[in-house]
Amino acid sequence: MPDDLGVRGEPCAYPARAWWGDRLVGETSAAVVVEEAGDVALYFPLSDVRLECFRDEGRELSSPAKGPARLWSVAASADDHPASTGRDWQDPAPGPLDGRDVLRAFTDPPEALAWLEGLATFDHDRVRVELVDGVPSGGERDVTVKRFPAWGDTGHLIDILDVRQLDGGAFVSVARTSPRRPVVEGSQMLGQAIVAAGRRAPGRRVVSGHMVFLRAADASQPLRFEVEDLGAGRTFTTVAVQVSQAGRRCASGILMLDVTAPDVIRHSSPPAGVAGPYESEPLDMSVMGRDVRVVGGAYTDDPLAPVGPPEIDAWVRFRDVPDDPPLHDGLLAQFTGHMSIAAALRAHEGVGQREAHRTLSTAINAIGISLHAPVRADQWMLYHHESTFAGDGMTHSQCQVRDEDGSLLASFTVDAMVRKFAGGSEAVDDRRAL
Repeated sequence: MPDDLGVRGEPCAYPARAWWGDRLVGETSAAVVVEEAGDVALYFPLSDVRLECFRDEGRELSSPAKGPARLWSVAASADDHPASTGRDWQDPAPGPLDGRDVLRAFTDPPEALAWLEGLATFDHDRVRVELVDGVPSGGERDVTVKRFPAWGDTGHLIDILDVRQLDGGAFVSVARTSPRRPVVEGSQMLGQAIVAAGRRAPGRRVVSGHMVFLRAADASQPLRFEVEDLGAGRTFTTVAVQVSQAGRRCASGILMLDVTAPDVIRHSSPPAGVAGPYESEPLDMSVMGRDVRVVGGAYTDDPLAPVGPPEIDAWVRFRDVPDDPPLHDGLLAQFTGHMSIAAALRAHEGVGQREAHRTLSTAINAIGISLHAPVRADQWMLYHHESTFAGDGMTHSQCQVRDEDGSLLASFTVDAMVRKFAGGSEAVDDRRAL
């Protein structure tokens, strides 16, 4: 769709639903994602909005780019919408979360934006808008729900991990950012380094790597990966990877690759008996096409959540991954930085990830990984995170990744910091602070 007047629309690839409390007020398979001045909104065909749940306010607002818009508010009571369950459904008290003017449709857009006719959008801060994410060939058990706006989908994540080779042997990534927190995850840089090493030494796979994260990187800017050969023999290759942005080094690592060899001996630690992916609680981590399910609902950002052991088990699966082994390895590595700090916090009362980058300064400092077998990131992988130490402003975790049959795919360690902000948190910008 055209982007004249600074407004751009693209069809949404996922079914969408809109809720006011526990009431379904819209449902469509033809939503449109509209971007304007850095903001993003989801538009529903007006025919897919349950207008019986709303009242026409009889007034309009006007947008310089999109023209006049008609406004609706949540219906005041059950009598205003015959599909009600019969209970009173009152407007909340006046304030930022009341039901007034929560739905709008642009009635006379400029000719360049004529595609907006017949579409309506909700106030995303007050109406819960969600995307339905499912496996096309799967059943209801494979369906998860993600709050709109999502960061992106697996295709975007793969595009970021699939670094492009430059003349001279360096690699560069594409950028994709989130307005909420435009900071690159350390485990993303590790995953990108693994892909770069695999491209540098085709026919060999990364079996060991260690990366230290030196400073925060801006997710809106590309990263450069300088790959230096440290040694290459008949079976092993070792490379150093330096990650930089705008001339400043952000991370540094060493990775070893191998052609592998037939077993002389083989064993691995036994798997722990935990619930499977379909008996575990889905978790929305804002990436479409990536399923995350937490055993026992152990992952929470709530400082008031019950204390538990410093462990979190999570099932993870990525969909629509090309048959490209370095990308599968990179996707496994990309998730290694997501839950180890939460596992450490879980054992302590009154702290939670909700305070990260607000009152708590947290960041992944280093990750060491050993890849024990070929990876299929498009099949269920169980990440076991165990925080074995917390103190002196640091945490250490020893973790494992297994496939659904219990075979050990990878082992990794995470060193991270958990500290109070020096001088207090009053001036902290939680969008960029570590």
